[in-house]
Amino acid sequence: MRSDMARLRCGKTIPLLGMGTYCPQKNQESTISAVHQAIKIGYRHFDTAKIYGSEEALGTALGQAISYGTVQRDDIFVTSKLWSSDHHDPISALIQTLKTMGLEYLDNYLVHWPIKLKPGVSEPIPKEDEFEKDLGIEETWQSMERCLEMGLCKSIGVSNFSSKKIFDLLDFASVPPSVNQVEMHPLWRQRKLRKVCEENNIHVSGYSPIGGPGNIWGSTAVIEHPIIKSIALKHNATPAQVALRWGMSKGASVIVKSFNGARMRENKRALEIKLDDQDLLLIDHLEEWKLMRGEFLVNQTTSPYKSIQQLWDGEI
Repeated sequence: MRSDMARLRCGKTIPLLGMGTYCPQKNQESTISAVHQAIKIGYRHFDTAKIYGSEEALGTALGQAISYGTVQRDDIFVTSKLWSSDHHDPISALIQTLKTMGLEYLDNYLVHWPIKLKPGVSEPIPKEDEFEKDLGIEETWQSMERCLEMGLCKSIGVSNFSSKKIFDLLDFASVPPSVNQVEMHPLWRQRKLRKVCEENNIHVSGYSPIGGPGNIWGSTAVIEHPIIKSIALKHNATPAQVALRWGMSKGASVIVKSFNGARMRENKRALEIKLDDQDLLLIDHLEEWKLMRGEFLVNQTTSPYKSIQQLWDGEI
């Protein structure tokens, strides 16, 4: 198998470098243009979600590229995610996503967060009265498995699940998750979760692999860290390339978002860098802090999670 791919438990291969399409401005034209650029540069893994508002633009760009003969559908790996207000009916949600994207199937469909919101909630930050008391993950997962059986997707997985939540899911899942997509970068290394996932043949996909600079909750701390900068200098690379290569060196795929062509090319060159044992050791000793903390899913009255510690089961 190629060194820029990983094999999922379902047998599919996933490219280690993925393009994220979350765009706060939800600008369709810039997303379509960026995806076309990414395909030309060589990206084959694309990540979206209903809540991102980019499904339609990504689907349009992929459909155009396929019709032009630039790529074939089989060459592309597409992930989208079940939003928390659709947990009561994942099948209908996925059918709608496919309709929005103009696709016959997804390569990967993930439960976006381990939380259930009331039907119809379409904002990323829920109001207090929009939470469901019951998490209902078992019922949600049964419907995810049904999506797989129906051929609506090729693999199913989760996102933002702690080690404990993975174990809880494995207790009742007929089909274990193929993927757990979580925040992962040199300043949030996910050592425990990576071990749990590896032992259970669950691929880890890392979002915000360079720290999410430019996002409201992101930070430049990763790419401005003096140790990351010094490793970059040593390899004649950029700090972003070092951070991306670190994630891939741990067997994870990395979802990096840039709509800038030069930066997309720069990010892709991370595949050519080889970090040595000394580099990895230096990164292993960096201080850690989590950027995406999920405070918006915590409250004292209606959320099943009364604290950040509960949401992440102490892994924060």
